[in-house]
Order: sequence, then C-alpha cells, then structure tokens
Amino acid sequence: MLWLNLLHLYQPANIERDKLLEATEKSYERILRALEEHPGVKFTLNIAGCLLVRWDEELGRRDLIERFKRLLDQGRIELTGSAAYHALLPLVSKNEAKKQITDQEKILRKYFGARLKLQGFFLPELAYSRDIAKTIKNLGYRWLILDELSAAAKPLAGKRYSDSVSGLDIIFRNRKISESFVPETILPLTESSRTVVTCSDAELYGLRHLDQPASFERVLKRRGLVTQTISSYIDATESAGKIKLHESSWQTSAAELRKHMPFALWYNKNNALHDKLWRLAGLAQKLYWQNLNDKNRWWSRWHLVRGLASCTFWWASHHDFRQVFGPLAWNPDEIERGADELIRSIRSLEASTGLKTKKQAEELAATIKRDIWLKHWQIKNRAGL
Repeated sequence: MLWLNLLHLYQPANIERDKLLEATEKSYERILRALEEHPGVKFTLNIAGCLLVRWDEELGRRDLIERFKRLLDQGRIELTGSAAYHALLPLVSKNEAKKQITDQEKILRKYFGARLKLQGFFLPELAYSRDIAKTIKNLGYRWLILDELSAAAKPLAGKRYSDSVSGLDIIFRNRKISESFVPETILPLTESSRTVVTCSDAELYGLRHLDQPASFERVLKRRGLVTQTISSYIDATESAGKIKLHESSWQTSAAELRKHMPFALWYNKNNALHDKLWRLAGLAQKLYWQNLNDKNRWWSRWHLVRGLASCTFWWASHHDFRQVFGPLAWNPDEIERGADELIRSIRSLEASTGLKTKKQAEELAATIKRDIWLKHWQIKNRAGL
C-alpha cells in the first residue's frame, strides 16, 4: 500500500502555554520520534509559522526545529506553504491572505534555510475558493491538497488532477479515513495495492487520541507499507485531467454545499454571532490596511492575526465533533479571546481613527461579548446545568 500522508501541526498564537506544551509533548514529539526511528518513512508536513515562533521564542525548543530540519535535509519530509496564523483564507481580505502566506514563507526560511523551496500549499481547514487558488498559483506554488467533497465529480483515489480555474495540481484526501485514527484504519490495508491519501491534524496522534495499541508505530513497521512525499508523487504521476472544484473545506457537508454555505463552521449566515464577529474582523482589517503608517501598526497587526485565526469563528459554530475525535465546538472563552484581539487591534490605531469609528468598534465588540455569554447560559439552561 502507498500511503501519502500530510500532517498539519498548529496551535493558535495566543493559546495558553500549558496547552502548547501538552500538544508538543503528546503529539509533535511523538511524530518526530517516529520519523527518526523509521528511516524509510516519508511524510509531508505543514508546520504553522506561529507554532515555530513559539517553540523557539517561548518554549526554548529550537532543538525540535533542528530535528525537523535534519529530516528535511535528508529528504524524509517536505514542508508546505500556508497561512502563518491560520486565517481562513477565503474569508479574509486579499491583502491579509497574501500577507499571511508570505509571513509563513519568511518564518519557514528563517528556521529551515533561505533556499527552502515550497511546492505544495496547505489551506487552513482545506478551505478552497477560486480566488485564493489563483493567489496561491501567482505566488509560485504547484499543488494543493483538498477534501474529496471539493470536487464537482467524485475524484478517483490517488489521482492527480488540475484545477480548471487556477491550473494548480490537485490531490484529494480520503475523508473517511482521514477522519478516523488513520494508522489504526490502514493497518489491515498495508498488504494491498491501494494508494491512500490522508490529511489530518497532527494533534490526533497523541493529544486527541490515546492510541494505546501504538497503531502509529506498528503501521510504520509494516513491510507492505510504502510512503512518499506528495510533491515526489505528483512529479511521478500523470495528470488525470482538469477538474471543476467547489468552494469547500475538509469539514463541509453535502447539505451545506447545497445551501451554498461552504464554510458554515466559520461563517454561517444563520449564526448571528458569526455575522457580528466577521463585521468586527472586517473593520479591524480595513483599519489596519488603511493605516500602515500608524506608529502602533506593529501592535495592531500582532492582535489582528490572533483575532483572525479560524479558531475564533470555529468555536462559535456550536457543532458537535465528538464522533471524529473532536469537542463540541462551543467555547465562550475562546470566542471572547478572539473578539478581544480584534478590538485591541483597532484600539492600537487610536491616533489614526476618529471618535465615530472608535464608538462603532467598541459598541460592536461589547455586543459580541454580551451575545457570547447570553448564548452560553441559554445552552447551559437547556442542558439542565
């Protein structure tokens, strides 16, 4: 069996230090150790820029980065481009999207070498849109990995396609297997001739799933298992032709596509809290990009990227992910944290904004915080808590 596996390593830039440590110790170090101990295994990794910075500057774990760099230099892993602070790229402004992509490139080259070549691109949440695909192509990338539901017609497993709009090469992950604990699912498949493409959060490998039988390490020892980086696979595979794509993410449902709500977990037109959060996010982006000469623009951006992280909006969706190793996507503290970052981004530009704008922003932020907690207590009341 050929296993093409992309692992996404990310923690929000403003997450608590103890949670960052837990994810690092339970998942990221485990993945790194498994790769070091199995020299025939090759994976594709997306390591968010904001995670690399915190490993270095906050945790003092430059050693982790150096170990990943050795694997990269040996051709054992490849790295992809992405958004440095995990913004949902189709929902932010074009300026913001490009800035987060180029910031990711700068951070990767700081830690992995100025000559680092990036061929593939990981869209946060695999959130695809035609416009963002064109931007990624124009920035020099070759390929995207997408969820199979993004295709207008069901794609064939393991085939390489070409996006009919952007010209980017596309490879599709198997959603069912990717949403399972992947090593456990593919263990019985390793003697087959299948090509299995998976893409999932790296936190699944230890933090969100205990894996007491050590299925991950066991599958890496299987003689029938062959692994390859996605770029090398694409280089050796003929294109199956052009394919039409939907706006979609790795968690979009068929029902949401029919309702023209491809990013419902982050912006649901029927979710009043989502609507207000995006109004505040839009105002914060607009003011930042209009006031690049403000003396506090650095602090404004510091808060802005943290507020725009997809987590702010995901936690406001109130969707139940417990069947796929996730939580109930409702956390008032996390939503409030994101809203606080957005309003602080605006407050940082005090010398560049008038009273009317300040008042508009503060009233919107206050309404959001009120609505978060009113909804929270309503949820608790319905649950009898």
